[in-house]
Amino acid sequence: MMHPPWSVVLAGGDGLRVSALTCGRDGAPAPKQYCRLGDRPPMVRWALDRACRIMPRRRVLVVVNEAHRRFWERDLADVPGPNLLVQPGNRGTAAGVLLGLLAVRARANPSTPIVFLPSDHYVADEDVLRDSVARALHVVPRDGAGVLLLGMDPTERDQEYGWILPDGDGEVTGVRRFVEKPPAEAARDLASVGALVNSFVIVARAQAMVDLFDRMLPDLLRTFRAHLGGPRHVTDLSGLYQSIPTHDLSRDVLQRAPKSLSVVRVPSCGWSDLGTPARLLSFLGQPATAA
Repeated sequence: MMHPPWSVVLAGGDGLRVSALTCGRDGAPAPKQYCRLGDRPPMVRWALDRACRIMPRRRVLVVVNEAHRRFWERDLADVPGPNLLVQPGNRGTAAGVLLGLLAVRARANPSTPIVFLPSDHYVADEDVLRDSVARALHVVPRDGAGVLLLGMDPTERDQEYGWILPDGDGEVTGVRRFVEKPPAEAARDLASVGALVNSFVIVARAQAMVDLFDRMLPDLLRTFRAHLGGPRHVTDLSGLYQSIPTHDLSRDVLQRAPKSLSVVRVPSCGWSDLGTPARLLSFLGQPATAA
């Protein structure tokens, strides 16, 4: 039986690499996901709309940061309160993913598929990405692939990306290697042998992701479980975030567990991660501003 999927939009990062370009009207740095690029809505709205193209809004959770409250209270005013997961601070991507994962796990079946979506990506052809996510959702419950990464054909040899070396030439394959932010020469070598760029769009069954954390970051999972309350209730979240170290999901989980991963090759869709100054300026041609 196919359980209805959920989505988690990851919007808790600080965007420090591009903070010099993402300033508000007062000149203070603003998180990039809340910046309006030209006449477009803020990037977090792109991600929310992307999620809502895949599933009903009631099954979309958004992980945010308490420090950004003045931004998300304005830009995410239409997101129901229970669907906003407020982190007391930024403890890296692993904590943000785990918070969303356990929130879904508390509300849904262990076999429920989850789509994790970053909040700072541009996609020119949303239909292509949506179709690839749908393909991943179809594959996960059918063949037990577990954790699927959406991989993009590289358009640049950027060492600031994670790189996925597929274990085959098919549309959906296993993963031979995952390398997070390699040196430029290594990135060129990976691209030359058919590696894909990690989009950080992840599709997985809830229990498969829990199992992956249990193997790779068991202490973090144990600490989260000790602090979380009942099915829809989280207790002592500030205490939890004071007690955990910062972990990067790509480096501390995915890179260490390639045999637990599969990759879905996404056709060209004009995808870009706007997480570096060069990419952000290339996208817009001028510094971004926050409203």
